Formats: sequence, C-alpha cells, structure tokens
Amino acid sequence: MPRRGRSERATLADVARLAGVSPTTASKVLNGRSDVGAKTRELVLGVMAEIGYKPTAVRHEQTRDRTLVTVLDIVESRYAGTVLQGILVAATSARAELLLRLPPGEPVSTNRTAARAWVEEQQASGVVGLIALAVAVPDAVLLAAEGLELPVVTIDPIDTTESRLVSIGSTNWAGGRSATEHVIKLGHRRIAWIGGPLGSAPSLERFHGYQAALDSAGIEQDRALIRHEAFSVEAGQRHGHDLLSLDERPTAIVSGNDEIAVGVLAAAKELGISVPGELSVTGFDDTPQTEWTTPRLTSVRQPLVGMGRMAVETVLSMADGVQPASRHLQLATTLSVRDSTGPAPSP
Repeated sequence: MPRRGRSERATLADVARLAGVSPTTASKVLNGRSDVGAKTRELVLGVMAEIGYKPTAVRHEQTRDRTLVTVLDIVESRYAGTVLQGILVAATSARAELLLRLPPGEPVSTNRTAARAWVEEQQASGVVGLIALAVAVPDAVLLAAEGLELPVVTIDPIDTTESRLVSIGSTNWAGGRSATEHVIKLGHRRIAWIGGPLGSAPSLERFHGYQAALDSAGIEQDRALIRHEAFSVEAGQRHGHDLLSLDERPTAIVSGNDEIAVGVLAAAKELGISVPGELSVTGFDDTPQTEWTTPRLTSVRQPLVGMGRMAVETVLSMADGVQPASRHLQLATTLSVRDSTGPAPSP
C-alpha cells in the first residue's frame, strides 16, 4: 500500500476505511482507549503505520470536540423548540458541535445498504452520536448504526417497539393520570380524551394514565369521547368541535399535548362554551404558550429542557463506551394548575 505525499496527507477517515472499522473505533485506538479488541487495535495501528498516518498536535488537542446530529421534522412547535434548547445547552457545555437534519426517507428507511451508507455519511462528517427527537427511527437505520458503532438515543419515540433502542421521556402514564384525577376531583364525570397518533408511545402512555384514573374512580369509559390523531392545534380544534357538538357533551377534555388543548379552547370559543364555567381543559408539556392562552392552560409539566440535556449526556457517554443503566429513561412530571379547569357545571 503506497504512502501518500505531503499534499495528500492521510486522515483518520482513510484509516477507518482501509481498516474496515468505524471512524469512532479508529479514534478510540488513536486515543489509547481500552474498549477496543486487541486484534482490531493491531489492525488499525498497522494501517496507520502503512499509510503514514500522523495526527498533528492540533488534531490531538481537539479530540474531545465531537459532533452530534439531531434528527427531527417539526421545528416550529414549542415542544420541539424547548427540547432543542436543552440539547443545545448540553452540547455547548460538552464542546460538541450540533447538526440538525430531517429524518431519512426512502430508500434509507427500508434498504439496509442505503441505511448503512447514510450512517457512514454521518460518521464521515465527524458525527459520534445521533439523537432522534419525536420521529420514527427505521429498523434499517438502527441496525446500520449498531453495526457501525454509532450510538442512537431517541426522545419520545414514534412507531417503534425495538427494545434495544435507548429512549428518553417523562413519566407519561403518571402525567395522564394526574391530569384526569384533577378534573375528577373537581366533580367531572363525563371526561373526553383527545390524544396524538396511535404510533406515539408517549401519547399511548398518557392515554393509559387517563384510562387508569377513570377506572380507579369507577367511571365507565365512553368510546364516543376518545379521539386520537395528531399533536396539532388543528386536530384539537376539529375534534374539540365534534365533541362539544354532541347532545351529551363532555364537561372536561384531557388533551395529549398543549397544542391539542389550544385547539380545544378555540373550538369552545367558537361554540360559545365558557372555560372553565362549562368546560375544563388540560394540556400536556407545559410549554410557554400555556401562559398565553385565555384562560391560562392547566397542563402536565414535563422537563423538556432536562430531556434534551439528558439525551446529549447519554449519547456522549455511549460514544465513550459507557452504556446507560436503563434503556428507557424517564423524568418526573408534575401538574401545573391554572385557570382552564374548574368545578363541574351543575346538571
């Protein structure tokens, strides 16, 4: 294998490619890490010697600076913006560069060869870990990332039952239950649910918490009062309008997130239904918009900034070869009671 000339200085990516390992593994060998097998270490060091790879002093001093990529497809939501704030703060603190990318579509999402090429492309740009924010992570990408030793952490995963996936969220079940128990204590018995998509694990957990609260209070569930669609104002407004137009309409609506709840408030205003006099509404996330609505929105607070920070800390630890104590990490939720909930109206 010929040595390169001065104008074609060998890079660590060249070493990784010729040795048949990931750039992360090559970097570990370069930095004397102990979590690399003896044969792999010998192979990588042999390639370095053969092609004349010599890290400069500057490169060696910058080995702690790493790049993370966050994959998301909804940047305008308050939820995503708040989580991203936590990711950015933690990445800056860790001296890591942060890239934002859209989820990979076809054929990456289904084709293993394309998925592997996509993951290799991330690693070639210096990425040492991937954070997926409320998006579906295709199995093909997961398998490719696992094979190439690229750590993946997902926040509020969608459409996945992969047990190996490291996920970060909040105590969604407890949050859904606390919001429902709150309106039950206020005397409400006809309580509706409007949640996010059925493929969203957090939404389903919140819904199960809603069901548990009804069951515990001895309230029979009415399927006509249960809706699942998107985490959006439009969905909340549409389903809110339908529910509030029923002959026997609900006196309380528990929403899967704040945007749905904002849509419900809009529907109530259109129909001339007072909140909280005739209808109580709760949200989930406790984003800043809860203080801007009229009336101010009662919402389950999940530590969105903390979730973003934990995702960065977890994926960087995984890049250093340290696996998390649990594959599914959850931060505690609390209920923030404001003006959108009140006693049930008299029959």
